[in-house]
Amino acid sequence: MTTSADTTKPAAKDPWDLPDVSDLVVGVLGGTGDQGRGLAYRLAKAGQRVIIGSRAAERARSAAAELGLGVEGADNAECARRSDIVIVAVPWEGHGATLEALREELAGKLVIDCVNPLGFDKQGAYALKPEEGSAAQQAAALLPDSRVTAAFHHLSAVLLSDPEIEEIDTDVMVLGEKRADTDIVQALAARIPGMRGVFAGRLRNAHQVESLVANLISVNRRYKAHAGLRVTDV
Repeated sequence: MTTSADTTKPAAKDPWDLPDVSDLVVGVLGGTGDQGRGLAYRLAKAGQRVIIGSRAAERARSAAAELGLGVEGADNAECARRSDIVIVAVPWEGHGATLEALREELAGKLVIDCVNPLGFDKQGAYALKPEEGSAAQQAAALLPDSRVTAAFHHLSAVLLSDPEIEEIDTDVMVLGEKRADTDIVQALAARIPGMRGVFAGRLRNAHQVESLVANLISVNRRYKAHAGLRVTDV
């Protein structure tokens, strides 16, 4: 007797079933700048082991000592080598050169690019469009042996660094090519109280996410705020 093949499809994976990332070491390139320092503080406060990187090791160590919470400081190359996940929070002007110099140290690493290419004039902030399409796509082109994602673009450095604020009320748009990688980034975002990582597409969609920061700067100036984003119905 023959039987029909079982055509039952496996259950779809719950998009909020995220991995445990608590044991991963997070490096922050540009960790002495406002955004990088704020992210390092929040992740370390949540119990993550954090290393901040700078072109000058002594500057990184000094900043790490000020943050406390077990944060370590190192030059960018050592920071990249010792980390499982590396957040790129350097100024846009030095983005390409920094990553090109660290290609070997970042090979095999999960890289999270949070750089926003912006220009400023008398009318305020405006988005720049890199030749590759976005800062994240530039990172992917320069780091062919790394797993590049994009996230943490729309965060207020002022709120991140304020010890009086217990929760950061915002969603984080996460972009990348592989679900396993974006899941890790979402899970890392969720380590920070009040924050949630939301998958927002592949890297080809990073330009508009990076560009939106120019709009948030305008919002903040008009309303004297530190605006973030929330995605509804998710």
